[in-house]
This record gives sequence, structure tokens and C-alpha cells, in this order.
Amino acid sequence: MPDHSSLHAESEITLPRLLGALSDPTRLGIVRVLSDGAELGWGQFRAPVAKSTLSHHLKVLREAGVTQTRQEGTRCFVALRRAGLEARFPGLLPALLSAAVADGVGGHVTASTEED
Repeated sequence: MPDHSSLHAESEITLPRLLGALSDPTRLGIVRVLSDGAELGWGQFRAPVAKSTLSHHLKVLREAGVTQTRQEGTRCFVALRRAGLEARFPGLLPALLSAAVADGVGGHVTASTEED
């Protein structure tokens, strides 16, 4: 798997793609988990969906420019592109995350301290 860390420049992240990616509760949950700045291994995400569905959600977030993915050997790590999103849409991500927490959206996604 190639390194997708620079897949999108900030100017290439569009509002419709960003909002579309964040419109799904599971994807919003993934962003909530990553919002503390941690980089997580793919296998550390816990969501009540099939692995193939989780993979699809991670791909949608990456292609929208919300996350970046880094491969190290056979392991894949995901991080939120907080600085890039803040540069492009100041204040949007914190507002969305705050609303998601207040409404309980995405709380079904968690992270494990151990990777599968």
C-alpha cells in the first residue's frame, strides 16, 4: 500500500467531499477517536461493522482528505489531518466534533490499546 499522507493538498479538500465523508455516523466516530491527535493502527478501531465496511469507511475519509494513512511494513496507521482541515476550514472540525459528542453521534466507534 502506498503512503497516502500527502494525497490531498489543503486547497484540494472540498467542502462537499468533507461533509459527505463526515455525514456517516461510523466515519464521524472514527474522526472522534482520532481527534485526540493519536495515530492508530487499522486493527485498533472497534466498530460494530464488518472489517470490509470499516476499510471502506477509512478509504472514504482518506480520499476526502480527512485522514492520512501511513504504512509501516505490513501495518497501516491512520491519523487525522487536523492542521490541514483547520487551515482550509477554520473552526469547522471542532464545531462538528462538539456537535457529534453532544448528540452522541459516532460514540459506537472506539479504539483498543492493542492491535489485532
